[in-house]
Amino acid sequence: MSAEMAEAIRQLVQEKGIDEDLVFRMIEDTLKAAYKRKYGTNENAVVTFNDEHTDVSIYSKKTIVDGVYNPVLEIELEEALELDPDCEEGDELLIEVDPREFDRISVQSAKQTAHQSIRDIQKDSLYSEYKDKVGEIIIGYYQRERNGNIFVDLGKVEGIMPKKFQSPRETYRQNDRIKALITEVKKAPAGLQVVLSRTDPDFVRRIMELEVPEIYDKTVEIQKIVREPGYRTKVAVYSNREDVDPVGACVGLKGVRIQAVIRELEGEKIDVLKYDPDPRVFIRNALSPAEVNEVVIVDETKRVALAVVSEPQFSLAIGKQGLNVRLANRLADWSIDVKTDEQFAEMDLSADSRKAARDLFSDEEDIPEITAVADLPGASPELVAVLESNGITQIEELLAADETKLSALDGMTSELLASLNSLMKESLEVVEEPAPEAASAEPEEAPSEQAAEEEYECPECGARITIDMTTCPNCGIGLSFEFEDEE
Repeated sequence: MSAEMAEAIRQLVQEKGIDEDLVFRMIEDTLKAAYKRKYGTNENAVVTFNDEHTDVSIYSKKTIVDGVYNPVLEIELEEALELDPDCEEGDELLIEVDPREFDRISVQSAKQTAHQSIRDIQKDSLYSEYKDKVGEIIIGYYQRERNGNIFVDLGKVEGIMPKKFQSPRETYRQNDRIKALITEVKKAPAGLQVVLSRTDPDFVRRIMELEVPEIYDKTVEIQKIVREPGYRTKVAVYSNREDVDPVGACVGLKGVRIQAVIRELEGEKIDVLKYDPDPRVFIRNALSPAEVNEVVIVDETKRVALAVVSEPQFSLAIGKQGLNVRLANRLADWSIDVKTDEQFAEMDLSADSRKAARDLFSDEEDIPEITAVADLPGASPELVAVLESNGITQIEELLAADETKLSALDGMTSELLASLNSLMKESLEVVEEPAPEAASAEPEEAPSEQAAEEEYECPECGARITIDMTTCPNCGIGLSFEFEDEE
């Protein structure tokens, strides 16, 4: 029996891939199941193995009593003394049970328990193995299709690819090789269920990690991926090194890297674009391959933006059935409306939108106006204190005072005066308007010629405009000029 048991354990370990400790536990459960079937309970069943784990025994633990009521759990003192002369009433005695005494029904019950234990052990073992592979790529072979779901042979287990996780442009035949992403691993009554997907954005991420070494070693990182499986994918990437172009690294020399990804996706279009923290730049990139002229932030709180393109680029920016702009919305996480230049010119933008447009067209950030002397950059506390003690707190008051008056101020020293003169030259710019006499001395010009040379303010936003302009360069409002002839 020892040799037979050792051989059975070896086969279970090698062929089924079951751990030895689990095999011993299964043998124990099997013997206890047969014991319970014969005696009605296994609470007093004790299973032991020898030191080499090559033989097993099962015992019935009984309490020594004087007058037996339950022969399964109790034994008479006289009978116990024959087995162990040193025992006493109340002691517990282990009495060996010969498994060959089990009837056919008990043996059948034990066999069922053994088979169920093997299935459970295998299921637990495979679950532990595959649960750590969620999010990884696995390769299998097409087995069959049922109700639109594809079953894939993965070797140890069978994977299932639900219809919703299949690309619409892919078809399979018997034994076709399938590369897919493991999205879920769960236990089912029939065994382990491994759910596969070829439509998950992470599937594209893993494929790109295999094809682009810079992504695998984190030199280039993928910020976000959005997909319309079977039609188009947009991938936003950025580089952790200034000398590495993230888009170029993903595309590869003559496009060999991205073409490998496209082949794996059965020809699905892929747009690789550069991520930028500036939403205007990122939105412009997200609408590729269309060329965007301008991006206007309409409502920053609600994340609403306007992309302006030329007429030939409009259909490309929208995409077939709105696919391109829809993916750009998801990628940038902004609501993007695409307009042509003509449509944008006709729009009546709100004040907030006009401000956004001015911010877009302006190369410099707005600088707050300085009116107080104390706010002048470079003004020393001593100089500010002297000026304020003499009643000069505003820059206008400082400009109104000439050098003679400034030098006569209480507490004004030659050093402070020199510092003040230097400060005024560096920080203040005085714009002199022409005197009325000088203006009248000039020969009169026709109203249209004079207006063409003069500058005006836009009635809507206050920007500088001239007569030859038809729209304001800041707010885009239409302009028209009318002049009255002087009699």
